[in-house]
Amino acid sequence: MPDTYDVIVLGLGAMGAAATYQLAKRGAKVLGIDQYAPPHEFGSTHGDTRITRIACGEGPEYSAFAARSHEIWRELEAETGLDLLTQNGYLAISGAGQRSANHGVARFLDATVAAAKSAKVSYELLDSAALRQRYPALNIVEGDAAYHDTVSGFVRPERCVEAQLKTAAALGADLALNEKVVSFTQDGSSVTVKTDKDTYRASQLIVAAGAWLPGMLKPDLASRFMVTRQVLYWFRARSEDAHALFSPERFPVYIWQLPAPQSIYGFPATGGLEDGVKLATEQYDVATTPEQVSRTVGPDEVREMYETYVEPFFPGLSPTCVRHKVCLYTWVDGARFVIDRHPDFQRVIVASPCSGHGFKHSAGVGELLAEMVTSDRKPDPLFAFS
Repeated sequence: MPDTYDVIVLGLGAMGAAATYQLAKRGAKVLGIDQYAPPHEFGSTHGDTRITRIACGEGPEYSAFAARSHEIWRELEAETGLDLLTQNGYLAISGAGQRSANHGVARFLDATVAAAKSAKVSYELLDSAALRQRYPALNIVEGDAAYHDTVSGFVRPERCVEAQLKTAAALGADLALNEKVVSFTQDGSSVTVKTDKDTYRASQLIVAAGAWLPGMLKPDLASRFMVTRQVLYWFRARSEDAHALFSPERFPVYIWQLPAPQSIYGFPATGGLEDGVKLATEQYDVATTPEQVSRTVGPDEVREMYETYVEPFFPGLSPTCVRHKVCLYTWVDGARFVIDRHPDFQRVIVASPCSGHGFKHSAGVGELLAEMVTSDRKPDPLFAFS
């Protein structure tokens, strides 16, 4: 007979690692399965840094997840000694004229202010003169304005996954790594999961498969999810003095609605001059799959990124791209999350996708998933299949 668990977690990236940790913390007999050995670079949970912000322009319903995640990461830092969360502030920048939408929200700065008020986050509004004086690394034009708070910043996704999985294992969780799931079925009071190496049984299953989720759903459900290729870039500053302007003490994380096809987001420099400064855009025009995606970045892509999104707005950054990485977003309409029981299998919980803004919420979502399993907490209708 297969091994029997209280719950199996399929996929050990952002949401799956968090759920596995929270379940083990509650004393559940849990098995986590991943086709790779997280943290890895094949999905959506890599790239050194991820923005975290409690005032979420995508909607005030996300703020509680982000705030709780901050608390959990601080608890993990105390337990593990790892540096996970840096609260160096956040800018949401916009301006006059036609601007790119962010996660489908056209007036993202205004939506961020509304979310901050709802979450009782202290903030300030900066005009173009204040932005130029405070952040000379940015090429701010007259009429630009920004929301700013000091509780936001960035987290280290690989370290967060590592910390949660190691702590979960120390608490008794089993981890089946480099093991690919072939199928899962629900039969009466249990769920059976078959992999390329073994068969397992559990009372419940959490599917946190990210970009692999559509391939596990029937077509009418899978068609509602869109997987897109995203590229992260690190550009070298022109000098040590220019690099210093991007230090975490002087430069916050940001989301900038540009007079360009896409918004841009980015981070302070977390290393030396030769490590570059990370920034990226987001595209939702071309769909892909984890199996078909191109994981190489060509010189034409780098040149277009620099000429369109870097050179006009960051005068201190040079055309030298010191590295780049490809990651995957899994998107649904409205940049929503789906955290719900499977419409056909009530013992299967789906915790995916995150529509490109999920990591900041993942520790809190993991806690919710654990409570759905151990305390029969009901899914929030805001995050249900629709």
